[in-house]
Amino acid sequence: MTELLAGRRVLVVEDEMMVLINIEDALADFGCTLVAVAATVDQALALIDTQNFDVAVIDVNLDGQTSYPIADALAKRGVPFVFSTGYSDPGLGGDHSDRPVLQKPYRDSQLAEILIRLLRKQAEPALV
Repeated sequence: MTELLAGRRVLVVEDEMMVLINIEDALADFGCTLVAVAATVDQALALIDTQNFDVAVIDVNLDGQTSYPIADALAKRGVPFVFSTGYSDPGLGGDHSDRPVLQKPYRDSQLAEILIRLLRKQAEPALV
């Protein structure tokens, strides 16, 4: 199932160290070749400006600050992403209300499933 993730470049934006370690381990198990991590909006934006990513996982709340600027930057570059959150209602609004959300805690298989779905959706030809 995770063959589609092999060799992929993934941005992970997460401010909780244990959650981040679990995500990094899972992505390594999936065969991702580049896993760049950031814990703040500024760190993530700097990575987006200097590297190319196939897909991203971004925490909704980064130490009290929303990750919407990161979502905007990824969307502008056409990088698919999923929000992750521990809140029962992530409160996504505006341009991000239709984005997928992984509810913490989640299993590695759920992470793989959503990332694969995002990559497949991106690969689909646009309907005219």
